[in-house]
Amino acid sequence: MLSSTEGVSDLLFVVGRPPQIEVYGKLRPVEVPGFMPTLQGAHTQAVAAKLIGDNERLKVDLKNSGSCDTSYTVPNLARFRVNVYRQNGNLAIIMRKLNTAIPTLDSLKLPPVCREIIKEKTGIIFVTGSTGSGKTTTLAAMLSEMNRTSEIHMVTLEDPIEFLHPHLKATLSQRELGRDFSDFAVGLRAALRQAPKVILVGEIRDRETLEIALTAAETGHVVYSTLHTISAAQSINRVIGMFTKDEEELVRQRLADTLRYVVSQRLAPKIGGGRVLVTEAMGSSLRSREAILLGESEMRNMHEIIESGTNDGWHSFEQSLIKHFKENRITEETAILYSVNKPAMRKLLDLAKKAMSPDDGSPTGFKLNHEAAHNGVHAVRK
Repeated sequence: MLSSTEGVSDLLFVVGRPPQIEVYGKLRPVEVPGFMPTLQGAHTQAVAAKLIGDNERLKVDLKNSGSCDTSYTVPNLARFRVNVYRQNGNLAIIMRKLNTAIPTLDSLKLPPVCREIIKEKTGIIFVTGSTGSGKTTTLAAMLSEMNRTSEIHMVTLEDPIEFLHPHLKATLSQRELGRDFSDFAVGLRAALRQAPKVILVGEIRDRETLEIALTAAETGHVVYSTLHTISAAQSINRVIGMFTKDEEELVRQRLADTLRYVVSQRLAPKIGGGRVLVTEAMGSSLRSREAILLGESEMRNMHEIIESGTNDGWHSFEQSLIKHFKENRITEETAILYSVNKPAMRKLLDLAKKAMSPDDGSPTGFKLNHEAAHNGVHAVRK
């Protein structure tokens, strides 16, 4: 399945369909001997049994919650992040192919502000986006740069470990959910006693984990984590929404004090094939802290605050999309589809198209009717 074409990101095994691969965001079937023309329940049951093996925790998770997460390695070929789940009475499997090569800020063409982000010594930094948008890869690149340049201890809490970082200038303790710790809250609380300068939490899934992350950010650590949100404004609302109305004022204060950056990202289809990274980046300023503390209003619009911070490397999705559009990487339709503020996107596109097609003084195609003009002159004189 992996060798059938380039750009394979996922393998899918779902009853009633042939084995499928995802290539640049689109599914396509792959002919696999013994599994054709469509997968049966016995097929996915056998694949799941091979992936789960004798791991009792995974068996309990699958029985109690209907799904389980694990990792799987095919020696000398690839590592996978695996989710086994029940659907319509059968088992299904999604296998996400993990990159073995450690990414860098340059290889991913991440925005320059990422080099400023990794200089932070305290606070919390969120990398957000939908599943499959490359959040873990972006964090791995940031971690790799810190590993190359800083003599510090970094603790990661992952589910599962995707990139195995070598020890360079930094010392890394990479811990995997289920194998090295029982849940993120327990692992994060323990990390505070493991003398780290940097803590990476694979995902903040609940209020308890978020509270410990905020405490870590307040007590001299820098915490990196991910959220399944599509913008900085939505990320702030998601964090605040984990608490009750009575606690809102306090959590707004804590978040305003500790939040350093939110980087949101999407992968948009590229002209000619493949995908291109589209990002939004917001840091911490007097205006952004005020918007977090008091909430958005006509006077405190997060989109406008982000776009006014371009001197610090901040940018909105719309600004990122219009850059790709001007450089002929994406279509106008893609720019509108992947924008957050669609009216603003349409205005930017109109301005960009005018700038890209300036009036060069050439004939417009209109012709002067000399006879009508001559008659008009005489009519005016009479």
